[in-house]
Amino acid sequence: MRPTSKHLATATAGLLFCVAAWAQAGADTGRPPAVIPLASEPAPKLIVFAPLPDALARGVAIIQFRTENLRVMPVFGQSAVAVSPHLGHVHVTVDDWHGTWAHTSEDPIILVGLKPGPHKVLLEVANPSHKILTGETVVFTVPETPGTGAHKH
Repeated sequence: MRPTSKHLATATAGLLFCVAAWAQAGADTGRPPAVIPLASEPAPKLIVFAPLPDALARGVAIIQFRTENLRVMPVFGQSAVAVSPHLGHVHVTVDDWHGTWAHTSEDPIILVGLKPGPHKVLLEVANPSHKILTGETVVFTVPETPGTGAHKH
């Protein structure tokens, strides 16, 4: 099948449109192309919300959080530190426990099995090489529920 002049004209117009769009994007000096890392990015922020009260009444702590200027992802290593925009994860420590785990998604943190009473959870944003960038502590109380208190005779 031989290309007709109509096909060639359509292909040429499409090519010219793509070249014009590329040239215009290069002329936009207001911001750099998305594929080039920014020389200076704002520091990551962590916003932590109090556990959901309905779930807490059932003994489940659901802690929602969000980050700004950082994407929470399961990416680790020194080479990932230079990625723009910033990547990282959240270190989670419950009640000053000596262990910490890395939370690698933006899903809420769900804690089950906490005893009734006061608790605190430290959330720390870390870069891919585990350097702590910022942190917040959320303090809450798991209420007594029927069957969790002292038995009366």
